[in-house]
Amino acid sequence: MRALAAFLVFSWHFLHGWLGYPVPLGYTPAIFPFSILSQGHTGVSLFMTLSGYLFAKLLDGKRVHYPAFFWNRFLRLFPLLLLVILIIGVQIYLQNGDLGNYPKLIAAGYIAPTLPNGGWSITVELHFYLLLPIILFLARRSKLALPLIVLSALALRTWLHHERGEVQTLAYLTLVGHIDQFVLGILAFNYRSVIAKRHLAVALSITAFLLFFWWFNGRGGFNLMPSYPSPSKIWIFLPTLEGLAYGLLISYYDNTYRPANTGISKVVGWIGAYSYSIYLLHFFVVLKMSPFVDQHIMGLSNFYVACAWSLVCFLLMLPIGYLSFRFVESPFLKFRRPYTLPDIPPTPLVAKV
Repeated sequence: MRALAAFLVFSWHFLHGWLGYPVPLGYTPAIFPFSILSQGHTGVSLFMTLSGYLFAKLLDGKRVHYPAFFWNRFLRLFPLLLLVILIIGVQIYLQNGDLGNYPKLIAAGYIAPTLPNGGWSITVELHFYLLLPIILFLARRSKLALPLIVLSALALRTWLHHERGEVQTLAYLTLVGHIDQFVLGILAFNYRSVIAKRHLAVALSITAFLLFFWWFNGRGGFNLMPSYPSPSKIWIFLPTLEGLAYGLLISYYDNTYRPANTGISKVVGWIGAYSYSIYLLHFFVVLKMSPFVDQHIMGLSNFYVACAWSLVCFLLMLPIGYLSFRFVESPFLKFRRPYTLPDIPPTPLVAKV
């Protein structure tokens, strides 16, 4: 699932760049499932839903020592993010750019979506981690708590759209939108027994979701509905639809299949393990990859040819992801501390602080 999420984001940037090159932003593929690549920004939503699911799975039936939990998340995310921040700072300096405002943007990144190279999504994750103790506490007290959080998020986005005239910015770049996906990931884990092995139901649901994204792509998608940020009300509901679809897919996959750790499955597993590195580091190269292929190897005006090259170039990121994981991420993981305690008693959860 991590590998798929990273590929979606990579493909979006490879296909469209920043300004619609080599594939125009308004292009809609005739084969409807490919719209998920043309609108690959949705990979971030898959990452968020997966986070909610995995934390529900890891913490199921356990008490949590939250200081140790936050410390472990810091060790997992911060070293590579700091490296990326430093590299971009050096780039700005070498290009005679204005470094004066850069530290302010980085400092603001704890609250606002200003961290570079997709680091804004780390800010969203951080905000989710801060709310996680409350979410778990409420979920263990009432089965209605998680659905009510999703309904509250929908109501908030509806109000924000009425007040601001658009909600795409907040829905995509902040927890205002992504809270649905974290919570629906938790719900997908809680109802895993209902979802497991429901082949037909899941196939129909994911097909409907892909058809919806085809329609969304045809209406202009992320950038052209009719512009960015979009005034369309679809951004009130889109995060919820993504969370529902991805939560269903993740829970179904996790509780239905047991792929062997060999062959293609092993390679996909490696990609998933290195997905954080691939996600943060691909910004340095992806916007150069597609122009290079288009200008020096073969034209990428055909969308499906561009998708094939996107997969090839994505696989070229695997050695970079390995080196980053091995020498930047892994050395800090040995400092992690246990953060789960024995099974929770029947009384309400009280976090050990």
